[in-house]
Amino acid sequence: MTRRTFRPALAALLLLACGAAPAVAQDKIKIGYWTSGFSVGFGAVLEAGKFVEQQGLQPEWVHFSDVNGPTKALLTQSIDLAFAAPTTGAFALGIQGAPVEIVLATQVAEATFVAKEGSPLHTLADLKGKKLGMSPAGSATYAIVATVLERNYGLKRSDYNAVPGNEGRLVQFLQQGDIAAASLRAVTLASIPDLKLQTLGSLIDEWKKMTKTDAVPILGATIVHKTYAKDHADGLVKFIRAMIAATAFGAAETDKASEILRSAANLDAKDATAYARLWKQIYIATMEPVDVATLKTMAEIFKTDGTLDGIPPDSLYVTAPYEAAKRAK
Repeated sequence: MTRRTFRPALAALLLLACGAAPAVAQDKIKIGYWTSGFSVGFGAVLEAGKFVEQQGLQPEWVHFSDVNGPTKALLTQSIDLAFAAPTTGAFALGIQGAPVEIVLATQVAEATFVAKEGSPLHTLADLKGKKLGMSPAGSATYAIVATVLERNYGLKRSDYNAVPGNEGRLVQFLQQGDIAAASLRAVTLASIPDLKLQTLGSLIDEWKKMTKTDAVPILGATIVHKTYAKDHADGLVKFIRAMIAATAFGAAETDKASEILRSAANLDAKDATAYARLWKQIYIATMEPVDVATLKTMAEIFKTDGTLDGIPPDSLYVTAPYEAAKRAK
């Protein structure tokens, strides 16, 4: 996906798509996110749809080309919150005692392991000694993939060659034969229907197999600096309401979300439509007890497998703003 450039004519479209003019913005908030991977599509809709403004906030959007950029920026208070930070990064900050809180689960860690049709690979066990295209180290997807491969198939990270890259590059590597297999998101697979692939496994299915539960792994989360959460408690609740509204909009208004993605994220019609149709599989906006339990399970697993060097304190998981946002609807 390319970096977004907004079109002047988009304002009229957004007014129609969202159904109402934004409220008068008052409280300022600095919001950071990674402009690639799992967060770029939601970021495009959240920004262009003016969902934050409609809650009475004045956002300053800070874009990062590095997946770990938002979590680093939180430490220096260059941003107030990251709406879709990798859960692994959030856990690491919690372990370090950084003044941050996880207040919302926002993305599901979904991916499918694929190889080119005719490949001698048939199961994930066959990845031993092979090159596997996947998200870069430091991302939640990387940690989740590495964990399920080790726990379900005994494949340590030294048993295969992890080749990092964004989804577009991984598809190219797979086509050219530079890698044997890749872990690709549903939206990417939907955009390449002509590429003949064979499925080796599903990340969500592997996670459920490993945890022996029906809970899905959480890829991204909203993390906020404690200073902002304390000094602008009402602003944080408003932001979470904006996230809930944007998530519901994308799920219910597929055509409108697709149009925003075409205009704001520079996706072609086919890719934008494929992305929007998969919205329900990708994005969530919740912080229910089951989500907290899943996050804690993930942290414990990552600690055991060496991805983390400790366990985050329970104080990292804060549900009160989400509960307040639900009551305010």
